[in-house]
Amino acid sequence: MHLLLFNLATDLDDPILGFTTAWITALARRMEFIHVITMRAGRVEVPDNVRVYSVGKEKGYSEARRLLEFYRYLFRILRVDCIDVCFSHMIPTFTVLAAPILKARHIPIVTWYAHRHVSAMLKVAHHLSDQIVSSADSAYHYKRDKLEVIGQGIDTDLFSPDGTEPEDPPLLLCVGRLSPIKDQMTLIEAVHILRQRGYPVSCALVGDAPQAHHSYVEELRRRVEDLKLAGVVQFVGSVPNHEVVSWYRRCFAHVNCSPADHSLDKAVLEAMACGKPSFTSTLGFQNTVGQWEDMLLFHQGNPEDLAARLERLLCLGNRQRQAMAIELRQSVMRLHSLENLVDKMIMVFQKVQSYR
Repeated sequence: MHLLLFNLATDLDDPILGFTTAWITALARRMEFIHVITMRAGRVEVPDNVRVYSVGKEKGYSEARRLLEFYRYLFRILRVDCIDVCFSHMIPTFTVLAAPILKARHIPIVTWYAHRHVSAMLKVAHHLSDQIVSSADSAYHYKRDKLEVIGQGIDTDLFSPDGTEPEDPPLLLCVGRLSPIKDQMTLIEAVHILRQRGYPVSCALVGDAPQAHHSYVEELRRRVEDLKLAGVVQFVGSVPNHEVVSWYRRCFAHVNCSPADHSLDKAVLEAMACGKPSFTSTLGFQNTVGQWEDMLLFHQGNPEDLAARLERLLCLGNRQRQAMAIELRQSVMRLHSLENLVDKMIMVFQKVQSYR
């Protein structure tokens, strides 16, 4: 099978989208050839049967120039290769731009989207796609007529336990961009509550803030100072996706404070794959956490509730914590592993090919 893949960013060092390199590599093992058109590129390390074309956002190209580059690459690929399926990952704009040309050539389109925001562009992409795929039912907030849930795609070889002992005092980790919707403030407040109760926990926030949310970061820093948590809460900044695994292995637990109706945050699953409890207020994780739901799922925006559940974990015996670690990793491997995702993608690609 020859695949045309649209990607938002192809960069192994990207702290948010670096995982797409692992996806491309895993797909390449099942494909004859993959052509990747990406909005921006950084460090590109892909198999020999993959070629990456960037429309030049990393070079500062204007939107008009990027549009011309997109069509230049698209027509070149279609001229030199016989494409079987197009897979558009988190970039509905490319789905819409390519659809008239691909449909004229009877090339089916599969669009991946996992985000709560529903734009006009997404609605058009939905109607132009043969199939929509997403990580979970709760991760797609538009029509369900074309939706197929295929899991998140965690590289469980990379994100795995290695015997590293958690830090002492216990480290609470939060991986993700610093923004109001991620609500790191709730975690900071919970850390304060735990320390008032005599638990000497520390906290690391791994991730940068978009330009629009720098004021929120200043608000977080001020709150840390007000609560006298300087030296307890550290702002680590961004870390490449393939390097953040060391933080998961060092931590006592991971905490994610995204909204209840948020899409499945990869960091929650990456931490679980590393054998670490991952606390979350996103309800879409209920199936993944299984019997540990009562401990790991807390009420959104409620630091007292989060602190109470963290306290239960801190008081849990080593044997129970080890049993939890094993079960959570097995759950991620069963529901969200990269290999399972690729298997499901291939089935979807074969299905849409039958529509031709």
